[in-house]
Amino acid sequence: MLAAMFGAHPPCDEGQIRAVSAAPAPVARNRLVLAATVLGSSLAFIDGSVVNVALPAMRAALKADAAQVQWIVNAYLLLLGALVLIGGSAGDRYGRRKVFVLGVGLFAVASAACAIAPNVELLILARAVQGIAAAFVVPASLAILGATFGEKERGAAIGAWAGFGAVTTALGPVLGGWLVDVVSWRAIFLINLPIAAATIWLALIAVPESRDPDVDRLDWLGAVLAASGLGAVTWGLTAAGGRGWTSPAVWSALAVGVALLAGFVVSQAREKRPMMPLALYRSKTFSGANLLTLALYFGLTGALFFLPFELIAHHGYSAAKAGAALLPMSLVMGTLSGLAGRVADKVGPRPLLTLGPIIAGLGFGLLAAPWIGTGYWTGVLPALLVLALGMTISVAPLTSTVMAAVAASHAGVASGINNAVARVAGLLAVAVLGLIYFTPGPQGYPMVMMISAAAAVVAGVVGALTIGGKAPRNPRPSTSSG
Repeated sequence: MLAAMFGAHPPCDEGQIRAVSAAPAPVARNRLVLAATVLGSSLAFIDGSVVNVALPAMRAALKADAAQVQWIVNAYLLLLGALVLIGGSAGDRYGRRKVFVLGVGLFAVASAACAIAPNVELLILARAVQGIAAAFVVPASLAILGATFGEKERGAAIGAWAGFGAVTTALGPVLGGWLVDVVSWRAIFLINLPIAAATIWLALIAVPESRDPDVDRLDWLGAVLAASGLGAVTWGLTAAGGRGWTSPAVWSALAVGVALLAGFVVSQAREKRPMMPLALYRSKTFSGANLLTLALYFGLTGALFFLPFELIAHHGYSAAKAGAALLPMSLVMGTLSGLAGRVADKVGPRPLLTLGPIIAGLGFGLLAAPWIGTGYWTGVLPALLVLALGMTISVAPLTSTVMAAVAASHAGVASGINNAVARVAGLLAVAVLGLIYFTPGPQGYPMVMMISAAAAVVAGVVGALTIGGKAPRNPRPSTSSG
């Protein structure tokens, strides 16, 4: 399955040679590079799924209210979503391996701080630092793949990255749920320490350094505006659950957040080296892929945040059983994502990015049905398998399409933008759907799943209307792209 990705690189054009300073790695080193990027990015993915399983235990132990529970997740998503844009540029500027290693090390330190946090406020702060670290790790991992593998191998490599990442992520909720039940919720953050150590070791011995010498400065103004704007909007949406929509503080926060985000867009148009070059959105495929990502990951994050909570709180599942419930979904994605990447290379991404999200939407709809309470095998597993099939069809082609729609020298920026969109979608999902789920009454959970289903179907429609029949192969960007 992996043989196709380990061949030599095709000849590079001048822009690619400038962007990738290291020579193509031999076959054995390519395997180690793939392993390092999988482990590093899995830190971010595992952390999200493990924390979702542990939220009921955290809420009880730390006496957290509903808004604080949401912020345990949103503090992470906020900083990841806002800074992943500049994280991609930092890798291009200072060296992708260097930024990757530093990000993994910071993530390990923040994980240890989460494990010893004495109250919910410090836990939220440590989760925010995890988000900062992940913002540098995730885009760097994809940019390293783009710099290491040639065009012909890149689709399969990204598919394997997604697939292996899903397998490692699958083990997180199972082990994490067991640790919550047997040891403590604090132990789930200790999972990250040995993974981080192995990642740093592999990166130092195998990953060649690469950078884009054309990136000479970072857009810190844009980063501050994006983080502040998203933070204000998220606070307003989350606070609305407790304060009500008539609260002046809620509307003030939303208004300030919108103004800051508008300022962010203006700054990107004026900045010489913007963290989100607006010229990239001239590509219909790039714009469509990111809009698809926004809708699909809104549904996915919302569903996977509230499903374990629902199973534990209302259906008698232990944390370990709730974590194990998600295992088949991750295993399906891990097994088939590489194949999906190769199929997309042959037939083009549009059919997969139309069909995949719609199938995922069907899975969300099945999770909303009343039979979820009839038992795992008949009420939960069939829906998760349908959801897994839809996401498997979507994830690898989506990632490949985004990266292929820009020049190779913009690989870090493109992966940063797409990851930012995915995390912002999750941030909005937890804040908006939390208003519905935590409202008293029995209809909150089904409504959350139906909204997730609708968002996924919208993603499929966007894919049909905007994604090209064949993904563009690293076209040169406009000279005004910055």
